[in-house]
Amino acid sequence: MRTAYIAKQRAEHGRKAVTVLPVHYPKEILTAMGLLAVELWGPPGAPVSAEAGRLQPYVCAVVRNALAFLASGRADAVDAALFPHTCDSIQGLATLVKDFGGWNRPAFVFQHPRGASRASGRSYYLRELRALADGLAEVAGAPLDLGRLRDAVQLHRRVDEARADLLDHRRHLPMDDAALYALLRRGEWLWPDDHLRELSEARATLQPEPVQRGVGVMITGYVPEPAALFARLGEAGAVVVADDYAAVGRRVIRPAAKLDYTDPFEVMAALYWAAPPCPTRASDQGERMRHLVGLYDRSGAQGVIVHEQKFCEPELFDVAAIKRTFADRGAKLLYLEGELETELSGQSTTRIEAFVEMVSAARRSA
Repeated sequence: MRTAYIAKQRAEHGRKAVTVLPVHYPKEILTAMGLLAVELWGPPGAPVSAEAGRLQPYVCAVVRNALAFLASGRADAVDAALFPHTCDSIQGLATLVKDFGGWNRPAFVFQHPRGASRASGRSYYLRELRALADGLAEVAGAPLDLGRLRDAVQLHRRVDEARADLLDHRRHLPMDDAALYALLRRGEWLWPDDHLRELSEARATLQPEPVQRGVGVMITGYVPEPAALFARLGEAGAVVVADDYAAVGRRVIRPAAKLDYTDPFEVMAALYWAAPPCPTRASDQGERMRHLVGLYDRSGAQGVIVHEQKFCEPELFDVAAIKRTFADRGAKLLYLEGELETELSGQSTTRIEAFVEMVSAARRSA
């Protein structure tokens, strides 16, 4: 499906494509330069070539599978690759895909700043944005136009607002979790106008009264794979009412202040630090715990699911704090760990069913 869509974008609009590794990157710049961003989260399942074996077994499956996928030639429909500094392993792939995987297309790195907003971090981020735009001009065939960047920033804000609306009013959306997450994740490879059209159609179906009656849970983690997780939750009688996945909820930005679009680079910097706290950006752990508690309380969730990829160091650093924070509040919590499988194990399914029953029983006795 993605290969066909890339070909259609090239044929109908003359757009080249860039495959992007997770998770935070300035997509607005790619859009402004007419480059289709196609994100590569693994993909799920067993590695598609032997090159995954060139990495240590304790490297996460997202990185191992990505190296195998790029080396196999299955990403040859794109014109370049972008590697954000989400972690050392993903950053290192920018070199490894050439040395070990035979990748012969341009490979770009993007080093976003870490921690709280500071003047030094802001100026550094602005330099990185401009440097990336200069590098991508080689692929796009033309330099970045500031007017087009301003339009792209505003377009992506509309996408963000639509995604936020669907997540914030989850109970009012007549769409099960599996369908909702499939819709939200299509933004990983659709042109933003196409994605916005689909999101707008879904928003038009929001009902004035709640239509989702299942046990509400909050879910946090890196990437929502396997997708079968949501079908199992629905079958058990639960619905996700609050999302903190790095791939989904942590990329939905709700700026507190009104934005001035005069300088689109400055807007992008403001949005970067307005994003929800994320361990891949070295956000303050206390700030993140406060954010999660607020998200949990506002959503009316009755339980927490922590769903992590094995060996994902940035994510795993916060797990103990999440467990402690919600244990102190008396919240029920389920910890799930996987390796980018395509299906849930029978054991995980049983644990999900038991967890939802436990939360349901606690709600009935409250």
